[in-house]
Amino acid sequence: MSIETITTEDLRKMKGKEGLILQGCGGEPKEWLEGVNRMLNEAGIFRNGSKFENCYVFKQDNLTCMLFPFENTELDVARLAMWRLQNYELFGGTWLSDYVPNYLGGFIQEDKEPVREKPKCALIGEDGNIFNLMGIASRTLKNNGQKAEAKEMCDRITSSGSYHEALGIIGEYVDICSKEELDEEYDEEMDMGMEGGMC
Repeated sequence: MSIETITTEDLRKMKGKEGLILQGCGGEPKEWLEGVNRMLNEAGIFRNGSKFENCYVFKQDNLTCMLFPFENTELDVARLAMWRLQNYELFGGTWLSDYVPNYLGGFIQEDKEPVREKPKCALIGEDGNIFNLMGIASRTLKNNGQKAEAKEMCDRITSSGSYHEALGIIGEYVDICSKEELDEEYDEEMDMGMEGGMC
């Protein structure tokens, strides 16, 4: 196992990568790595005996945080997303692709391309067939004015080498969530619209 201390600037250079970030990880990083591996294994999230072999430790707002990268790890991403939501109050779990834009001002854009906004997509609880998930994600992108991104995503998925890689690609284009989470956000937007006199 490898545990490396990095800076938030290093995180901003990880464009195109994905992982799980836990916040407020006091104590020994090795114990956290072993504990997270144990919890996710018991929850049936790891596949084929996989586990997190590497992790990164960094400081942000006086909190010790840890990044568990998805590289070289076989995961049930839908189950992991549900686990993250269920344990958010305990660990403040979030995705690397969400954390950097929300807490660190975004990824460093060496090519100066604008950061693409990922629309929420309710995939948790859906049939896990990759073509079904790809279709739902594609419709979500098209409904949010990202037709080119939908085609690009589908092309990458159909040429990917594994189910895990395909799920990772979907996660690059949409923010995977549950139907309940999507409904709650819609209700909040409706409430704000009514308060603003938009109805």
